[in-house]
Amino acid sequence: MNAGMQKNGPIALAFNALVIGFMLAPLLMVCAVAFTPHDTLTLPGTALSLRWFKAVFEHPDFVQSFWNSLWLALASATLATALAVPAGIALTRYAFAGRGLLNGLFLSPLIIPHLILGVALLRLFTLIGGTGSFGWLVAAHALIVTPYTLRLVVAALVGFERSAEHAALSLGASQATVFTRITLPMILPGVTGGWLLAFINSFDEVTLSIFVTSPSTVTLPVRMYMHAVESIDPLMAAVSALMVALTACAMVLLDRVYGLDRVLVGRT
Repeated sequence: MNAGMQKNGPIALAFNALVIGFMLAPLLMVCAVAFTPHDTLTLPGTALSLRWFKAVFEHPDFVQSFWNSLWLALASATLATALAVPAGIALTRYAFAGRGLLNGLFLSPLIIPHLILGVALLRLFTLIGGTGSFGWLVAAHALIVTPYTLRLVVAALVGFERSAEHAALSLGASQATVFTRITLPMILPGVTGGWLLAFINSFDEVTLSIFVTSPSTVTLPVRMYMHAVESIDPLMAAVSALMVALTACAMVLLDRVYGLDRVLVGRT
């Protein structure tokens, strides 16, 4: 056995168990509250009920907001990835004036509070007549999730062995062929991981979305916030439990079909 591959001792195992329990406890608590038969945020006790899950589907505004969030996250994550891949290649492979400035510009949404971005984008959309437009909402979300994709794409490109690219070019392959057949498959784990991070952050975004959504484009997190302001009931727990279940099913399906190690780590 490799000396670096040693088994964890009981203290390390106990610490890992505590960390995992600390991370899972809020999710398990929310999922448990979703099955309560009562009208308040209480644990179900001995009696379980699906009344609040039924109530979710009886609210068409929640269903419509879910679809709004889904299409918004898909579009913004895809747009962010389409921007991050060429930007990552340019930043890692070419030296040009203003490269550091461009890199800082792409990563700036990470340090600017979303509250400020939301107010600024609201003012901008008002000036250009884009208020309420789903397309401009996609652009706003792409703006704040592009840094996540760019960081993983750049990480995949740093230290990238280009000998296979040079060999293909010397044999007459075009730049497009080299990119689609060699470069992209090699950096695919970083691209896919970046897309997933962008999708998750776009789907969960609340602060910025409050300012740039319209009544027809309200996202699910904003709808949940609006409902929580008006009333406190287990409906929010039921919505959260459904989202946890959907996420878990998606991860299991992705692992079965493609493999999470290949997507996130790059293992073959």
